[in-house]
Amino acid sequence: MLLRDLVETSGVVAATRSRKAKVAAIAERLSQAQVDELPVVTAYLGGTILQRRTGVGWRGLSSLPDPAEEPSVTALEVHETLGRLAAMSGAGSQESRAAGVRDLFVRLTADEQGWLRGVMTGNVRQGALDALVQEAIAAASGVKLTVVRRAAMLAGGTVPIVVAAMTGGEEALAEIGLEVGRPVLPMLASTAPDVAAAMAKAGHRPGTPVAVDTKLDGIRIQAHRRGDEIAIATRSLDDITERLPEVVEVVRSLPGGDLVLDGEAIAMADDGRPRPFQETASRTATSAGVAVTPYFFDVLHADGRDLLDATGTERLEVLDTIVPEEHRVPRLVTDDPAAAEAFAQDALAHGHEGVVVKSLSIGYAAGRRGSGWVKVKPVHTLDLVVLAVEWGNGRREGWLSNIHLGARDPSGGDGGGFVMLGKTFKGMTDEMLAWQTERFTELAVEPETIRDSYVVPLRPEQVVEIAFDGLQRSTRYPGGLALRFARVVRYRDDKPVDEADTIETVRALARG
Repeated sequence: MLLRDLVETSGVVAATRSRKAKVAAIAERLSQAQVDELPVVTAYLGGTILQRRTGVGWRGLSSLPDPAEEPSVTALEVHETLGRLAAMSGAGSQESRAAGVRDLFVRLTADEQGWLRGVMTGNVRQGALDALVQEAIAAASGVKLTVVRRAAMLAGGTVPIVVAAMTGGEEALAEIGLEVGRPVLPMLASTAPDVAAAMAKAGHRPGTPVAVDTKLDGIRIQAHRRGDEIAIATRSLDDITERLPEVVEVVRSLPGGDLVLDGEAIAMADDGRPRPFQETASRTATSAGVAVTPYFFDVLHADGRDLLDATGTERLEVLDTIVPEEHRVPRLVTDDPAAAEAFAQDALAHGHEGVVVKSLSIGYAAGRRGSGWVKVKPVHTLDLVVLAVEWGNGRREGWLSNIHLGARDPSGGDGGGFVMLGKTFKGMTDEMLAWQTERFTELAVEPETIRDSYVVPLRPEQVVEIAFDGLQRSTRYPGGLALRFARVVRYRDDKPVDEADTIETVRALARG
């Protein structure tokens, strides 16, 4: 399949607001792909490449050779070339990579050049999110969407299941289960303004208890043990086993056989309070630094038994028999809102973020965010996306300072976009200003003119956690809402943009 075919489909998807039309266009192209092309075609139709990193950034693509007159390059050729670029290392690799980029792009038409540059820099705005691609796979294969979604969650993504869906249908997808050693997408929590609301959202009623877990301010981890092999993955499924030897030892010491655990890794001070999040984050980025301790709150597999469909009560019973209390997240099971509130206040008093209220009657919904788990924090926070940044003045002159904040809008005109909610420069240390100046220079839409404008538009790729005191009506911003006293808590390099909070979440908080 020629790259041109995928560029054409991307254009069709970007040009329509109809979700049905987007899905139909993607499904038609999937149906035309050969089996060996399906993984690449699926990734490209979703606006991504299969290589996590290519070593080619925005600057390396800022100046392109004259385009070809006619399309001739296949999607597989592009994929193979990007693989070679990603594998280059050592002396002379930068020059070799630049030559490889020129050799590839000189063979592409103008439309193909623009599209591929956008994909490689994460700047394709076609409205084809992963959920739409899954719908298209279901349509093209004739398989129920629920089956496609479950298989993708268990396989860790959509690309790994497309061949099975298109060649073997529902029967082949049904064979994709939890495999010890292969991370699954983690279950996620929705939000509520207080403990009572969280309990109600999680299905609490008199005589129906819920679990109330302490919400630790650490790094989400998923631990797999298969025989003597231990693997530790992040929430984005990156392997960080070698960076966390102390976590590996804890998992290895647990009784029983094969095991999959969900939890947090966090750096703790001698007094039992959490150390600053930045220390945990830096520690999980390298094998040196402060020690981290694992705390587990769920179990997905134990001794040959998959527990994804087991109730929360069943999973916690298994967890408690395997993991000692010192490595379990503090938990209260209760149907008493007053007891739950007291537990939450105690968690806050010990320096933790808040609590997560969990239904005990549901299974583990890998990769989904719903009402089964509901997080409560005392200070309102949102994970937003930085849309633009302003040059500072006075003491901050020369630094990129005031950031423009946006919530995701999955129902936007192109099938996905962002709604601006305000600006802030509060909470930024000098170290943070220096970091974000470098980071946002890399994300500038037009890096060559970055000094020519007070406001620098950015590619929407950086998630930031923002604390705020409330929401107010606003005619200044298109969403009709603005953050009150917004301030930066931390930048979330561990969270992809598609997991940032939506405008509907913000509106729900305003209604609350």
